[in-house]
Amino acid sequence: MFKTNEYFDGKVKSIAFETVECPATIGVMAEGEYEFGTSTIEYMTVTSGKMEIKQAGEDVWKTYKAFDTFKVEKDVKFKVKSESDATYLCLYK
Repeated sequence: MFKTNEYFDGKVKSIAFETVECPATIGVMAEGEYEFGTSTIEYMTVTSGKMEIKQAGEDVWKTYKAFDTFKVEKDVKFKVKSESDATYLCLYK
């Protein structure tokens, strides 16, 4: 069934589920700056709001708005900044 996840004192919450192709989460993120780690390749789509992303090994933050998708490699850390509440879909491949 579904599994709920909570991070950063409840400022990021997600629900995990299985798609036909792969595991996924749909989540909400409060305003703030966060660092996440990956164990698989992740495709993250912003579904509302916007997020600034700083990928591992990069010096520049890139902005993603609703319906933009970015890829994060396996076994890395990446940073996320959100100036307001935002939502996302993450596919794990």
